Amino acid sequence: MSEPKSLTYKDAGVDTHAGAELVQRIKGAAARTARPELLGGLGGFAAMAEIPAGYKRPVIVTGTDGVGTKLKLAFDHDRHDTVGQDLVAMCVNDILVNGAEPFLFLDYYATGKLDVDTAARVIIGIAHACELAGCSLVGGETAEMPGFYQPGEYDLAGFGIGIVEFDEIINGSFIDAGDALIGLPSSGPHSNGFSLIRRILDQQGALPDSTLMDQLLAPTRIYVKSVRAMLAKHRVHGMVHITGGGFWENVPRMFTRPGLAARIDVSAWKWPDVFAWLQQAGNVAEREMLATFNCGIGYIICLPAGNAESAMAILREHGEAPLLIGDVVAHGTQPRAHEIIVS
Repeated sequence: MSEPKSLTYKDAGVDTHAGAELVQRIKGAAARTARPELLGGLGGFAAMAEIPAGYKRPVIVTGTDGVGTKLKLAFDHDRHDTVGQDLVAMCVNDILVNGAEPFLFLDYYATGKLDVDTAARVIIGIAHACELAGCSLVGGETAEMPGFYQPGEYDLAGFGIGIVEFDEIINGSFIDAGDALIGLPSSGPHSNGFSLIRRILDQQGALPDSTLMDQLLAPTRIYVKSVRAMLAKHRVHGMVHITGGGFWENVPRMFTRPGLAARIDVSAWKWPDVFAWLQQAGNVAEREMLATFNCGIGYIICLPAGNAESAMAILREHGEAPLLIGDVVAHGTQPRAHEIIVS
């Protein structure tokens, strides 16, 4: 009688050699993100870094996020190269809101069976996005969990660390009535509202044309370098990253003092075609659109009105197309035509 076959981890569905191959495939991309503060390279149990020079009283700012159900469309349309930017952007843009410099980034990639080619595309995209944000990809985790995910699917999570000078923290405490609101355009829905988007696509029974699909899947914009260039010249009172919950949930998060509200003129910018299509195809009311999507404005900067033009000039020099979209008013102010009051 023959001895039973000795089982291996690979027999259970986990290929550690594939994981090692993936590390080798992404090392070059990660190395391109390296900052001088790093101590050690990719592959250790933990990442170490010195605090960047020049800070007198450095404060650590952290953020974590995922890509959400946008990944479902990425699977269906082979868009694995850009979802890494979505992951990084959702974290670093949040860190930026407090005025911080994104510094370190780590990712978590989980799948049922590791496809090295797909995973490499995703993580190389993460590294590229870290370059755009000026932060280092210092490590992460690749988890292979047989039976836990559908074949060909994966999930992503990201973790960002930033640094800000204590005296330069932006927390909304200086916001006052009369401050201007500058909006920075988005590239599309970014990484929010995709459960509703997928519901609309299912109801339609057909996909939008290729141009609209490209807008749906366009990677989330990273605002770090342009905004930080502006912060070097202007004291900003508050900032908002328009993510899940749209304008109604995110704009109030910049206020720390009572009695204030944001007056936003929703006709101050042209909504990208993809939002008009979603609104029409899904029969979605305008208020619901603004409560779910960024509708074309991905980031808002609040600062004294007298500095708005100079700030916008700096933003333009760094590739943005800023727009004056409103101002700060007293709570209870009534909206005029095409305006919303958010507090």
